[in-house]
Amino acid sequence: MKGAISLRFRLLLAMFGPLAALALVLGLLGWVLISDVVRRTNDRVLGGALGAIAETVQVERGEVTLDLPPAAFGMLENSERDNVYYRIAVGNTLLTGYADLPAPDISVLSVDEPRFRFAQFRGQRIRIAEIRRNLPRIDAPVVVQVAETLQNRNSLRDKLMIALLIGECVLVGIVLLLIRPALGWSLRPLSDLRGVIEARDTRAAPDLSPLRTGPLPTELRPLSRSFDRLLARLDDATTGMRRFTADASHQMRTPLSVLKVQVALARRGSGEALHEIEEATDRLERLLTQLLTLARADEAGVLPPDHEIDLKELSQHVISRRIRQAIEADVELLLEAGDGPYRIHGHRTLVFEMLSNLVDNAIRYNRPGGMAQIELSAEAGVVRLAVVDTGPGIPAELREMAMSRFARLQGERGPPGSGLGLAIVKSTAERMGAQLELGDAKPGLRVTVTFTV
Repeated sequence: MKGAISLRFRLLLAMFGPLAALALVLGLLGWVLISDVVRRTNDRVLGGALGAIAETVQVERGEVTLDLPPAAFGMLENSERDNVYYRIAVGNTLLTGYADLPAPDISVLSVDEPRFRFAQFRGQRIRIAEIRRNLPRIDAPVVVQVAETLQNRNSLRDKLMIALLIGECVLVGIVLLLIRPALGWSLRPLSDLRGVIEARDTRAAPDLSPLRTGPLPTELRPLSRSFDRLLARLDDATTGMRRFTADASHQMRTPLSVLKVQVALARRGSGEALHEIEEATDRLERLLTQLLTLARADEAGVLPPDHEIDLKELSQHVISRRIRQAIEADVELLLEAGDGPYRIHGHRTLVFEMLSNLVDNAIRYNRPGGMAQIELSAEAGVVRLAVVDTGPGIPAELREMAMSRFARLQGERGPPGSGLGLAIVKSTAERMGAQLELGDAKPGLRVTVTFTV
């Protein structure tokens, strides 16, 4: 897979591309402007010579006379030695000048208004200035024409264009010389940021503290803040994993120690050892199951796909799984729900484990002859799932601690457990965007989970 184009090359392309296009546009506009200025300037001189000649045309004794002034032609002299032509005619009759000079259409000429045009004459392109005059007692109009070749015009235009192109090339060259150090200076904060990040690779323990980069340009501040947020999330995840691993190893040490002792007793022929081994195995199995459930509930990244879940059907399934445990504990297990519907969207396995842990706690921490009940209710936009028991409940000041991992409020005096049930419920509820609330059931505990639908 090819790598992406470097940032430096992108900036160079983004700056040099428009610069080259601008230089081309300026060159074209310069060509048009210079050509127009050269044409107007030379036409003014050509028109002056035309006017000087036309003023000498007079009528004497009924005939047209003229006196060609040398100064008129001197005005047209230049370093390129352009050829100068003239033609003076009365109507279609040549009075003086070059007979083969392209004659104009007299009908389109305005009186005493000079007109300029290009034409071909003797294999060369020429510029003609011509004027029509009406003289008294002369029936036909007098047409005066003065023309010159274009070498001087073209030479002047080319010199100005070369000067313009040289100026553009010098400007582009200076920009190219300055653009590289300018890019290096502009990208230096990015290099500094990379250096701060790479410096952390040299440390033995991972440093997940916020980056200490000092003042950053406005464009890099969002990147730095996003990276700091990522580091904070990684720090939280790493800290949670270490704590979870330490707590889990501590909790698993007890049933494993019991197993070792009871296996040793069983080898000596103790009959009660097998029963103790079975209980320790069940406790270890339940602990591992809850650890896996908690890990799945805490799993970071993309949420699993949502499915429509019928809480009433799911509650019946949980009751069928926990009914034997309820009978052995002498606890009545009930479901209170109307016709519904009690449908939510979420991950079915997570909701099942959450409800199963709530029911397990309601049975485990209940009294003989007590009751554990699942209650479902629905209102506009919300569905509530509540598990109520008739056990000792949890004091208000201890409820927050009760939802932490491996928290056992009754210690070793209480029923066997791992202290993960409410932690699983809390983590699952947070991941699904549901609200968890612990309250009094008088007597007992009411755990309510509110889902938004």
